[in-house]
Amino acid sequence: MELTDEIIVQKTTKSKLPQVDFNKLGFGNYVADHMLISNFANGQWETPRIVPFGDITISPTTLALHYGQSVFEGLKAFKLDDGRINLFRVQRHYERMVQSLNRMCMAVIPEEIFIEGLRRLVEVDKDWIPTQAGASLYIRPLMFASEAKFGVKVSDEYCFLIFTGPVGPAFSQPLKVKVETDFVRAAKGGTGSAKCAGNYGGAFYPTQKAKEAGYDQVLWTDARENKYIEESGMMNAMFVIDGTLITPPTSDSILAGVTRDSLLTLAADLGIPHEARPISLVELENAFRHNTITEAFGAGTAAVVAPIATIHLNGIDHHLPTYNDNAIMFRLKNKMEAIRLGIDEDKHGWNYIF
Repeated sequence: MELTDEIIVQKTTKSKLPQVDFNKLGFGNYVADHMLISNFANGQWETPRIVPFGDITISPTTLALHYGQSVFEGLKAFKLDDGRINLFRVQRHYERMVQSLNRMCMAVIPEEIFIEGLRRLVEVDKDWIPTQAGASLYIRPLMFASEAKFGVKVSDEYCFLIFTGPVGPAFSQPLKVKVETDFVRAAKGGTGSAKCAGNYGGAFYPTQKAKEAGYDQVLWTDARENKYIEESGMMNAMFVIDGTLITPPTSDSILAGVTRDSLLTLAADLGIPHEARPISLVELENAFRHNTITEAFGAGTAAVVAPIATIHLNGIDHHLPTYNDNAIMFRLKNKMEAIRLGIDEDKHGWNYIF
């Protein structure tokens, strides 16, 4: 018998759904009524439980608090016109979480718990899935080292959680970004390709400094020479130069974004020239000088695409042209959204509909 066959669902006695303003969702403001939890100890995963969302109790000696063994994922659920639910690219998100867990020396969550547990949780909270344009149910799988022992060691115990919440469009206004050449997000051989908590914590300070200077995010550069673009804030960076969609290649210092992969695949489907290759600051500067750069944007689960209006590079604010609906980023975004909502054919098998 599969572990997920025995999932016990304990439903809340008082839903928070009436408190939600679906016309003003924002991002991260609401959490749905339930969460899934499963613990790993003595080499085994326990049967998952779906319980009312709430606080959990941990010891001050919990290893994750001291040594950073914590990874997470982020994906979305959508409600189709016929009432069915779609989990977009759930298999790819599971595979990426496994890669992150392996990099952080953590126990691997079984696929059945991740996918079937996620499906059961979303089904329980299906009324939380928004139907407004651009909105969705955001899903956050999370695992952390839960063993209570403060000696430096790889944990033998883990807690796996999934919670969800309705979200609206992220980054609705074009961004101003600053190319960062003093601080780095990740170095070659580090954890940049893992979706681990420490990557985000380490990025806060330079991002905060950029915001104090009037920018929304940073464009990270490589740790070795600070000469090549890597990521944009918490998203993959993409540019359109001379009509070609260009993005840095994934590496051990760049997260392999699921949205990035989806957009590159759709670019091929639509006949849009595209390349995954290094992009130097010199090339970017020359593209602005010769007016060959027409688009710059971040790509990620939260926003799909986040248009960039201004890039601060070598002391100069470079401005992108005003975007219209025919921009490559919006053509790709609209195509992806049509697939996620079941409007266009899902020829790549990305949808998990139930």
